[in-house]
Amino acid sequence: MPKVQFAVEMGMGTDLKGQDYTKAAARAVHDALHRNFLSIGAAFDLPLEAMLVDVRVGVSNPDAVDLDVVKAEAPVGIVTAEAVQGGLEVEMMGQKTVIANAIVTVSYDVEVLQ
Repeated sequence: MPKVQFAVEMGMGTDLKGQDYTKAAARAVHDALHRNFLSIGAAFDLPLEAMLVDVRVGVSNPDAVDLDVVKAEAPVGIVTAEAVQGGLEVEMMGQKTVIANAIVTVSYDVEVLQ
């Protein structure tokens, strides 16, 4: 069956003083996911464990992100995650603030009727 996208959510996260890219990325995913309540699975009688959750986080140092920590922000489903070049670093009063952006898509493998 084809993968059909049901939702796209975006979020932003920061680490103000620790320069922790993983923390900023996880906060961005949390921001994207926890402002919404997705009822699509229940509406179509699709199991939560079959939900396909794809996470992409943009940070200025993608290699510094622990993707297992980022994936743990998704409470259900089959989760994939990748870190890509993006985000922002801002120097403030001698310290770097790390800003991450996340996009999270929710899909299911379902048959599409046409």
